[in-house]
Amino acid sequence: MIELKGKPVADFIYQQIETKLEKWSEHKWARPHLTVILVGADPASQVYVQHKQKACEKLGFKSTLIQLPDSISEKDLTEKLQYLNNDPSVDAILMQLPLPAHLPTKKMSDLIAANKDADALTSSSLGLLVTAQQMVASCTPSGIMEILKFYGLDVAHKNVLVIGRSLIVGFPLFHLLNQKNATVTLAHSKTQNLKLLIKEFDFVFVAIGKAQYFKASDFKKGAVVIDVGMHRLESGLVGDVQAEGAVGHLSALTPVPGGVGPTTIALLMSNTFKLAEKSRMAPS
Repeated sequence: MIELKGKPVADFIYQQIETKLEKWSEHKWARPHLTVILVGADPASQVYVQHKQKACEKLGFKSTLIQLPDSISEKDLTEKLQYLNNDPSVDAILMQLPLPAHLPTKKMSDLIAANKDADALTSSSLGLLVTAQQMVASCTPSGIMEILKFYGLDVAHKNVLVIGRSLIVGFPLFHLLNQKNATVTLAHSKTQNLKLLIKEFDFVFVAIGKAQYFKASDFKKGAVVIDVGMHRLESGLVGDVQAEGAVGHLSALTPVPGGVGPTTIALLMSNTFKLAEKSRMAPS
């Protein structure tokens, strides 16, 4: 069984970005600038933001963190986003999720300008994805596609199953796989007989949000399983899939931790670079 580790994939993406950045000195362009908005003090969100800041530092990107109280009003957050949209020095904006309950996530996300939408979660960005016109797509699904490419796993003409229909993972992943000529089925919380259904598929992408919900034996023998789950238990970090029993049954599996996670951050850097490059090349 192949263990689909994300770090080699992320390192490769970083190398590609660094190579492209070498040409920026010829134009005397400023380095890409990512601004991250963190509302509240959720410990997990703070850790994720630190990882993103370190990635920016690694590449020489400018990184700005805007920390806001969890009591911030919808009006004040709207004004902050509009200010960043109009700031020409900011190339990409990421609003760390989840937001506090009193803030409507979709409404707030949609306030980010499409040309600065680092995680491609606005309605405009999703619309471009659906019509296969996207310049950037959501970071986690894009990272998954890079894992498949790096390890030579071709989904074209294959029957693949995506479990989970969130706008962050499942929905954009469905469309990215479709663009690669996979025959894609999308399952979700209302899907009946799910554990019977998954045995029919060559590739299964699991983002169900339930710790160790599936056993390796639940999947078709020889299947490729991409585990997007991340859960913190007393025993440590685990995914949606139990890794025990995977060797000898699955042909490939992403580990948790160390699988999809590193590529998500790498794709955030890649998206930031692409948005910045488009901004630099735009006619003044």
